[in-house]
Amino acid sequence: MTKTETVTTGDGVRLWAQRSGRGATPLVLCHGGPGLWDMFDDVAGLLGDLATVIRWDQRGCGRSEPCDGPWTVERFVADLDAVRRHFGLDRTALLGHSWGAQLALHYTLAHPDRVGTLVYVSGTGIGPDSDWHGAYKENQRARLGERLERLVLRRELTDTPKRDEAREREWAVLHWSAEFPDADRATEHAERMADPWLGINSACNKRLNAAARRVCGTPGLYAACAGLEVPVLIVDGAEDIRPRSAVDSLERALPHVTRVTFPQAGHLPWVEDPQGFREAVAAGLGPG
Repeated sequence: MTKTETVTTGDGVRLWAQRSGRGATPLVLCHGGPGLWDMFDDVAGLLGDLATVIRWDQRGCGRSEPCDGPWTVERFVADLDAVRRHFGLDRTALLGHSWGAQLALHYTLAHPDRVGTLVYVSGTGIGPDSDWHGAYKENQRARLGERLERLVLRRELTDTPKRDEAREREWAVLHWSAEFPDADRATEHAERMADPWLGINSACNKRLNAAARRVCGTPGLYAACAGLEVPVLIVDGAEDIRPRSAVDSLERALPHVTRVTFPQAGHLPWVEDPQGFREAVAAGLGPG
């Protein structure tokens, strides 16, 4: 059974949340972005017999209440804790994807007693952005270049001074198509991500990315990860346009870590290898 609920944060912001699945293990999902919304329909379906899956839209994003922030890592960690408390969970497994992997890691470092397992999917590690961001942009341009029509559309949208919501969606779908290694199906997959289209919170994206960058690469973050006793499963797609070597910093720091890389998958590995993804997460969660 699927049930939609409203979570109220410590500063009174209302968050969209949804519970589904029938498994014994509680599993809270943290979506990517920042500034996007939960797109985990496929993941919730894959894992629903393994876990009770809780999804939520981060503050000011998607189906959650519009707000003016604050856009800080600490505030988003507190919001995630509000989700945990709302559903009455003493401890939970966490699965974070992309930016959500970073959020889930920061939550686990802040509250290790409240996390049973961390599943860190398609993150970018704990080093500075310089470890990966330049190569990411190069890889993105190269993958878009695999289809001439995508390059033409990119040029057209870039030259549009003000994009309305329809054009913003088109821009997002174009760039999200680079996340998938199969050029023949990339746009189809990206269209699914944008359905429904809930709009990108650009202020959240800009400010929260900047806040997160200030933490990455710091000695304190490396030391905190080295002292983390919670088991962590790192899940990668080898064809992710963000260099997977960026995650080596996190893998080296963690004392209790397993890493699974899917050779034919991109940034959303459950799309290209759903069965492999399910098996990896099931092993990470352990007996339900």
